[in-house]
Order: sequence, then structure tokens, then C-alpha cells
Amino acid sequence: MSRHNEVTPHTIDEYIAMQPEAFQPALHQLRSIIKALAPQVIESISYQVPCFKYHYMLVGIGVNKNFCSLYTMSPPLVKKMKDDLKGIKLSGATIHFPPGASLPVTLIEKILRARMQENEVKAMSKK
Repeated sequence: MSRHNEVTPHTIDEYIAMQPEAFQPALHQLRSIIKALAPQVIESISYQVPCFKYHYMLVGIGVNKNFCSLYTMSPPLVKKMKDDLKGIKLSGATIHFPPGASLPVTLIEKILRARMQENEVKAMSKK
């Protein structure tokens, strides 16, 4: 069961539509950034949040009570990018953005490129 509704979303569009209105623009923008940088991603709902797969899980997006979130799914990457992430609210490998604030698009793209590279290296090592 979703904590925002009694319905579990089956698509990213459903997930976004279920969120408070203040969070929806950032979720749409995060999704657009991801799809623009990695048009081949496969979208899904996993653990009741939108996830994007590129070889393996790339990133996820979601909301909590106070923030829109980008789940980087890579604690080592967040650690490596600590200087880039100064002043950004973090919890573990999750980056939080206040609703209504403009997203740090360049930073998000940098994270996505690094995650894609991590997944590519992992995929090549399995071949």
C-alpha cells in the first residue's frame, strides 16, 4: 500500500498524479531530465516509487512529506561527489529537493552520467 493513497501506482504517470500538487512539477522535471540523458531507460515502479533501469537500476524518484527525492542507488557515488553536493540535503544515497525550488539540473545530469557509467562498467564486467 502506498503511504499517500490506498492505491498502489502501476505507472510513473499514476505515481506522479497521486502526489501533492506542489511536488508534481519537480517529479515531471526529474523524469524529463532522466529520459533526455538516457532515452533508452526502462521505466518501472519498484518499492512503490518510479525507477529507471539502464542495464541495472539507474535511479529512482519520489517524494516524502517535505521533499522530492532522487534516489542515486549508489552510496559510493554520493561519497565521491561530496564536494558537488555541498549545500544539498542528503540522506544516505538520496538527494532531496524542496518542492517549488528550481532543480540543480547540471548536478542531476552529472549524477546520471556517473550512474550510467557505473552500470555500463558493471554490465561489461559480467560479459
